[in-house]
Amino acid sequence: MHMTEQKTIDWYFDFISPFSYLQAELLHTLPPGVALRYRPVLLAGLLNHWDNKGPAEIPPKRTWTFEHCAWLAHRHGIPMTMPGHHPFNPLPLLRLFVAAGGGEQALRRIFHFVWREGHLPTDAEPFRQLMQELNVTPEMLDSPDVKQAIKRNGEDAIAAGVFGVPTAVVDNRCFWGLDATDMLQAWLRGDSFFESPLFHSARSLPPGIQRVKPS
Repeated sequence: MHMTEQKTIDWYFDFISPFSYLQAELLHTLPPGVALRYRPVLLAGLLNHWDNKGPAEIPPKRTWTFEHCAWLAHRHGIPMTMPGHHPFNPLPLLRLFVAAGGGEQALRRIFHFVWREGHLPTDAEPFRQLMQELNVTPEMLDSPDVKQAIKRNGEDAIAAGVFGVPTAVVDNRCFWGLDATDMLQAWLRGDSFFESPLFHSARSLPPGIQRVKPS
């Protein structure tokens, strides 16, 4: 199997996510002939919809998450600096990306603002300078069109079955997380594994007993 036509990937991300930052730095490794549509989405909205918790909301998992991200950055040779605190409200950054045109240059610059320079959107002067650099005014951040774009991305993500970030959606299939980067690469290359009995059995595995939520 080989990729014979151009694929379009909807890449859902949130600037709050260190895994989104790390995968953004690896998107250049995808096979040629791939078109990327960058879809900023509020992770909290996905978590609320699917009744899920983010890794930073579970204390032991929070520590592991940031240690693991530091290791992954080291392993891939990606510069990384932790912000002053986490989680934080990413909406100003999501709106800034949309207002700046939603391209790769703005994507990388905003990710670097948080995960290389260690800034937060509440750092008033650095954020003002970032807006100026991207030619965005405060009025543009408050534009109804900007807000609607992020809302629409969230609705489209949920409709596609996206439950976390980063997620690449291609051929009506979701590839979630930094760890799925090589799986996504294989799918785009037309790897025959995806026609194997093992993969089909994994997709069709029926649910068993369900965990009972405490009342």
